[in-house]
Amino acid sequence: MSLERAEHGDELLARLGSLTAQARELAELQRSQVKLALALQRGMLPRDLPSAGGLHLAVRYVPACHGLNVGGDWYDAFAMPDGRIGLSIGDVQGHNIEAAAFMGQVRVGLRALASVTGEPGELLSRINDLLLTLGTDLFATCTFIRLDPSTGVLESARAGHIPHIWATADGKSGIAEDEGGPPLGIQDGARYAVTRYQLTTGGVFVMLTDGVVEGPSLSVEDGLQQVVRLAGIAAVAGMEADALAEGVMKVAESVGHEDDAAVLVVGHDGPFAQP
Repeated sequence: MSLERAEHGDELLARLGSLTAQARELAELQRSQVKLALALQRGMLPRDLPSAGGLHLAVRYVPACHGLNVGGDWYDAFAMPDGRIGLSIGDVQGHNIEAAAFMGQVRVGLRALASVTGEPGELLSRINDLLLTLGTDLFATCTFIRLDPSTGVLESARAGHIPHIWATADGKSGIAEDEGGPPLGIQDGARYAVTRYQLTTGGVFVMLTDGVVEGPSLSVEDGLQQVVRLAGIAAVAGMEADALAEGVMKVAESVGHEDDAAVLVVGHDGPFAQP
């Protein structure tokens, strides 16, 4: 082998080694960013759920993690100053650390504003106006429900989010029909209508994100109908909220979703006071 060819081979090996090292560093950076985003997400989800006589809450959350495909789904449940319970679930547009951080801003903002106004429509309007002042291109969909655990009355407002599911112990079930409004952080001065529901003894409400019901093998509409059937069976059978939440999350596994998936189940075994 000539000296010239040997030098050329050494140069090629050096370049390959440099490229390999760069690829390794990039892969490690990506892994670190994913771990950071996942830690950020999980750290912003509530550690404890509120309790009240007869009320049963159950949650499930599975993050997407394909490369940097880490999203910003969240759920929340907290006691409000008037003794009612605030329930929220939502999905931030985007899949990166910024989306996870924005999710935290929305969730914490909802909690903070709930101490000023508990009315769901006004609450979403205020958080929408607040997010517009942040100067970001991100937006979020969200459903916020105010629940009176003593009467079972739920007041719901929806900002571009997929509807929740309801079922009663006598076998009836369906998709909620909130009028809804635009996603949060898009339209200045947006307003959100409030829809009133009645949680009955043995009944359930299932709040979820689209990662649960939409995937390569299933449309949102078909996925929602699967959850409707599952919730109806669970209510009739007296299934516990935890078992129903687990069953709903298995729907997400069956559709081959690549997005975050969050579920919040609300159940009550009564009795209720008259609203």
